[in-house]
This record gives sequence, C-alpha cells and structure tokens, in this order.
Amino acid sequence: MVVETQKKAHLSKELQGASGKNGKISNNYFDDLEVTSIHKLLFFIIMLAYFFEQMDNWNFGFIAPALMKSWHINMAAVGKINFSYFVAMTLGGLTGGVISDFIGRRKTFLGAILLFSFGSIANGFAQNVEVFTITRAITGFGVFCMMVTSQVYIAEMAPAATRGKWQSLTASIGFMAAPLVGLLCRIVIPLNPQAWRYIFFLGGVGLIGFIMGLKYLKESPRWLVTKGKIESAEEVIEQLTNVKVDLTEAASNVEPRVKTLDVLVGILSAKYLKRTLIILFFVLLTVPAGFVITNWTPTLLNQRGLSVNDALTASSLLMFGVPAGCYLSSLIADKGGRKIPMAMMAISVAILSIIFGQIQGFAPIVICGFLLIAVNMAMNFITFSYIAENYPTKMRNTSTGIHNSAGRLATSVLQLYIPVVFAQYKFTGIYNMVAILVCIPVAVLLLWGLKTGGKSLEEIS
Repeated sequence: MVVETQKKAHLSKELQGASGKNGKISNNYFDDLEVTSIHKLLFFIIMLAYFFEQMDNWNFGFIAPALMKSWHINMAAVGKINFSYFVAMTLGGLTGGVISDFIGRRKTFLGAILLFSFGSIANGFAQNVEVFTITRAITGFGVFCMMVTSQVYIAEMAPAATRGKWQSLTASIGFMAAPLVGLLCRIVIPLNPQAWRYIFFLGGVGLIGFIMGLKYLKESPRWLVTKGKIESAEEVIEQLTNVKVDLTEAASNVEPRVKTLDVLVGILSAKYLKRTLIILFFVLLTVPAGFVITNWTPTLLNQRGLSVNDALTASSLLMFGVPAGCYLSSLIADKGGRKIPMAMMAISVAILSIIFGQIQGFAPIVICGFLLIAVNMAMNFITFSYIAENYPTKMRNTSTGIHNSAGRLATSVLQLYIPVVFAQYKFTGIYNMVAILVCIPVAVLLLWGLKTGGKSLEEIS
C-alpha cells in the first residue's frame, strides 16, 4: 500500500513537471497514466460483452451432438453449419474492421452486440437445418465483428506497458462463458429433445452489455484524433484518468486515414510486407487448429464412444481451460517482445494435442483437455494483441480484420474436412493434425517476427 502511494506521488510530480499550457501535459494518449476505476469500467463492459458473445460462439459445440440426435443429421451436416458460421465470421471481421474505421469503434461494437444477440434468439426458433444454418451465420457475423473491434479498442485504450495484460484479463473474465455454457448445456439439454433451444434463447441476454455500453462506453481517442477531433479525444482521456492532456504532438504524427483498398496495398508495401506475411502464415495455420480443439471436441468425444451426457460433462469441465488460458496470457503476454510467449504456447499446444489424441479414461481426458485448451487460448490472445500492434492507427482496425478474417476463412474450409479426416484417421488423427498445424509457423515467427511488447503503438508502426 505504501509502495503504491509512493508510485502515485511520484507520477503526480512527473505530471506536474510536464505540465504545459492550461495545466495540460504532453502525452501519448494513455501511456504512463494510471488506469483509474472509471477506466476499468470500460474493460468491464467489454468483459460482459465478451461473456455473452462467447456464449453464442461456444454453445454450438455442446449443442451439436443433441442437434444431430434431434434432427437426425450426421457430422458432415455439422461441418456445413460450421462452414457457414466461419464464412460469416470472416465477413464480419472484414466488415467490422472497415466500418469501425469509418463510424468509430464504439458504434461498431454496440451494433455487433445487437446482431449476435438477436441472431442467437433466431437460432432457438429455427425449425430446420437450412434456417438454422442461416441464423447461425448471422450470429457468427456479429460475434466476429465485435471481436475484431474490441481487440483494437482495448489496444488503443490501454497504456503501452500493460496493453497485453488488459487484453488478456478482459478476455479471461469474459471467457468464463465457455465452461459455464458447458455446465448449463449439461443441465438443460438432457431435459428433453428440444431443450437445446433454451441455450440459444439465453444468448439474447447479451443485450445487457449493449445497454451498459450505450451509457458508459467511450470512443477511442486515437480514432477521434484521426477524425480531427482532438479536443474530444483529450476530453475522453481526462474523463478516464482525471489528467488533462495535450495531444497536439500525438495528433501531428497521425497520417490521414486511407481507403480499404489502400490498406490492402499498405500491408503489402515494403514497410509492412514482412510483418503481414509472418502474421498471415501464423494465423492461417494456428487459428483453424485452435478451433478444432475448442469447437469440435464435444462432438468428437461423443463420436469416440462417450455418451452425449458424458461428452457434455467432460467438455464442460475441460472448458474451464478457456478463462485459465486467458489469465495465463495476462501473466506472460508482455514478456519476450510478445512473440516469444506466442511461440512457447504454440509448441505446448502441439505436445498436448498429441497426448490428447492418445489418452484414455474420463479423468485423463478432462485434465489433458483442460491444459490443451488453456495454452491454446493463451496463444490466441497474445496473438490478438500482436496483430493489432503491428500496424498504425489509420490502418490498424482494417488490417486486424483482414488477418483475423483470413484465419476464420481458413477455419471454415477446414470444417468440411474434419469429418473426412475423422473417418480415415479417427480421434488420434484429428489431434495429430492439430499438432502439425501449430508447429509449422513457429520457426518463422521466432526468426523474423517483430518484437512489440512494451513499446508504444506509434513507436512500433
């Protein structure tokens, strides 16, 4: 407590010494400023939105076995539903990135919450596979539109020294939805053949996050500055930190926003081409592998021979690895320039995938699956920060959407091949495939990837 008080006093002296006109200090947005309680409220709203978004994202993995039984469909049909979902996620990521660069992070974030909440409710009312596939796609569009926007929003609203920490802490709370929706499915789905619908109806509660965000969520000062609204940006920072800042110098370093086509050209320009290729190579292989682990495990366990109830029980327990992994990333995300912990987690995913594919017995499956999902989620969320950090504000959201959407597009294609691989190589073959996918890009990342942790976004770009 004494140390914290001394730090605050020292910071106060520094700020006083740096004061300029009108008592304002020259500042690079939130860097070197204390994260206050009102500032933390923004992260809490994102946690809440994450929670309900992830309910909609994870619930189908648990519901699929019951849906197969209720509608008499096979794994190929489940693969097609997942295919449409991930294609829609791809479009949501691309569209969300572009829209948020035009109308702002806040409006896009709130609009995405509305979309996936109503999409989830529509899932529950679907009466056939065709309608369900469409409503599931709508949900996927909203889910990933919000995900891409929120990644950039946190990156722009957090201090440089703790950016990775806030990305991961925010997600670790929000992603508690994964194990909780698993437990909920374990309780609700066995009630009757149509009980899976109740899980989708519950996804509509995400509108709570919309209401809170409508009242308390602030626009990103960095986005405001790109629109020439410097005074509004300074006002947001003062509201959140209780410190008056002068963003004149920061604003002078901002280049005009470029068109979407120019962003595509920009990420392939001489300055950013190397970064772009490394990130693309990493996400095109690790993202599809990760979604096999998270979205297909309940279905695969059921196909392996576990009953629907046992598969739901095992899956809901090992899904506690989701928030655990997000918390783990908060401890290591700011180490090793970001890319070192990314590589470590990828190697850990590969090792645990091979073990998971071979292991037998309920308890070993739960323990190994928990660890596998934890390190996979840690890798994912460090990667989220890493992608957003590699590009300047004028193209950050669009480029983030492009990379993440590329990963989802690769994932959508893989969905059609999971039943094929399973038919040929069974459970072990699926997870051996995961191990190979995540291992391939590690060497490229370590050799040529940029170190971003602990640096200001402007310094990196």
